[in-house]
Amino acid sequence: MERLERAGRCLRAALARGRLRRRFPALLLGIALLGSALKDSGLVPDTPLRNKRNPLNVYFVKVAWAWTLWLLLPFITLTSYQLARSKLLYGRPKSALLALRRLGALLVGTAVWYLCTELFILVENLTGECSLQAKPGQPARLYASKRECHQDSGVWNGFDISGHCFLLSYCAMMILEELAVLEALALEHSSKLRAVINVLLVSLCSLTVIWVFMFLCTALYFHDFSQKLLGVLIGLSAWYGTYRFWYLKPFSPGLPLPNIPLSSKKYSYSR
Repeated sequence: MERLERAGRCLRAALARGRLRRRFPALLLGIALLGSALKDSGLVPDTPLRNKRNPLNVYFVKVAWAWTLWLLLPFITLTSYQLARSKLLYGRPKSALLALRRLGALLVGTAVWYLCTELFILVENLTGECSLQAKPGQPARLYASKRECHQDSGVWNGFDISGHCFLLSYCAMMILEELAVLEALALEHSSKLRAVINVLLVSLCSLTVIWVFMFLCTALYFHDFSQKLLGVLIGLSAWYGTYRFWYLKPFSPGLPLPNIPLSSKKYSYSR
């Protein structure tokens, strides 16, 4: 338990004041640019991570949104409810309403993930064609989608926007934004709730490290430069459009750490 507390304390210190959140978009763009340059120059060594069936890709990246949702759901619920109960914001009666409102960010994130994924599939189908040798005596078949082409063991050549670059950048930015609530959360040092939130904090930070590492692997081994750049730009645009624009409006899920008096913002979670 003491190790968990120390880990939580170090992570909160690293996340304090929002420096990491402000610099993270530039970091992701830099990884995409540098990784693409190394890939195009042929300087990337052959490793098991080049294989799409590697465990990190199969068990984490392929279900990246599920992992992010599964960990953020209890974290947002507990921290939002506790923040409201601390009377820094609304007082005790509206605690549950604040938590429900903040959980709307997960619904928005799910909609963003689904719509962008469908858009990427549509773009690839509209811009592609199937490479498949016709059988003797049969006319060449026209394929309308990548799925139809693959069903006949063909190769679909289309503009494949990097869904990994999109989703991993969006998930990482969303996690960092939600962790901002710790800057004003008041919890007693020996409380069970503090231990639970520490577990979630360490888990979310570990997940973010995995997302960034797999983002790097995608930049080094997969997709063309334009496909990766467009993917990360869409991911960052989705983050900016929600957390930096829409969530500032009254009719929205709101920010994890709403505007509160500076005298109340004492990073009290570290007490």
